[in-house]
Amino acid sequence: MPTLNIVLVEPEIPQNTGNIARTCAATGARLHLVEPMGFTPDDKKLKRAGLDYWHLLDITYYSSLDDFFEKNAGGSFYYFTTKALHAHSDIQYPDNAFLVFGKETAGLPEALLYANPDRCVRLPMRGEARSLNLSNAVAVGVYEVLRQWNYPALQNQGRLREYDWVAIASVN
Repeated sequence: MPTLNIVLVEPEIPQNTGNIARTCAATGARLHLVEPMGFTPDDKKLKRAGLDYWHLLDITYYSSLDDFFEKNAGGSFYYFTTKALHAHSDIQYPDNAFLVFGKETAGLPEALLYANPDRCVRLPMRGEARSLNLSNAVAVGVYEVLRQWNYPALQNQGRLREYDWVAIASVN
């Protein structure tokens, strides 16, 4: 099964990170958190937003962006930013892709973006809007990659509690 990595560089809002952790838990994506963070790993708001999915996470913490790059040398990094020239859906994401997101108030360092113009991607939006919420942007990025990979190892069919889909399918 291919590996997808979500990287949050200096996240500031615990609820966003908790929501992102929940997305990672539900999709099997690995979560990488780069310090400094605006909260601690035991923050109640973080835990509440992630619900009871924490045991499903593969999560790694890094002391800095340099520490992250040193420990993940050779990775395929894609930098999500409102400043990019390419749409997120224009990229073919390889196995072990790292989707990198910056902090809520400032995004990723511009020097990093400038050094990697072909790896910078944006979510198209109206010009009057500054950005999407971080947890929403991560979800859009995650599901674009998983769509390209044909949703590996994910359940593609749900169940009703009181009815049976099979009965409906056999009638049609």
